[in-house]
Amino acid sequence: MENFTPISSLAGGMLIGVSAVLLMLLNGRIAGVSGIAGGLIAPVAGDWQWRLAFVLGLAAGPLVYGALGGPMPDIQFPMASPIGLIAAGLLAGFGTRLGSGCTSGHGVCGVSRLSARSLAATGAFMFTGFATVYVIRHVIGG
Repeated sequence: MENFTPISSLAGGMLIGVSAVLLMLLNGRIAGVSGIAGGLIAPVAGDWQWRLAFVLGLAAGPLVYGALGGPMPDIQFPMASPIGLIAAGLLAGFGTRLGSGCTSGHGVCGVSRLSARSLAATGAFMFTGFATVYVIRHVIGG
């Protein structure tokens, strides 16, 4: 939290919101990253190009930011083992499939549309995250 700045956070949130609105207006699609990326696994003719552009844009964004002189964060996982990270990724993927979407689709796009399903899913995501952190930090002692 020592590098938190409200202005950059607000700007980032606004960019995510504008991007989600533009994707909906121009393409009629909800900006759910898991659904967009999942559509690349079994591509449909004429539907994969925009999905690939979206995913490549997600990957290119931080690289462009760094190239323009923005500070790149030093991301570390001091308490996580490679097995733990793999397990976390698999559990996140399972949860995404179980919840019929991810935090971007439900949390950003669904909540803004007041979707009851997305409100419930986002509440479940948040509660699960809070409970996981509590168990790892206070019960297990990590």
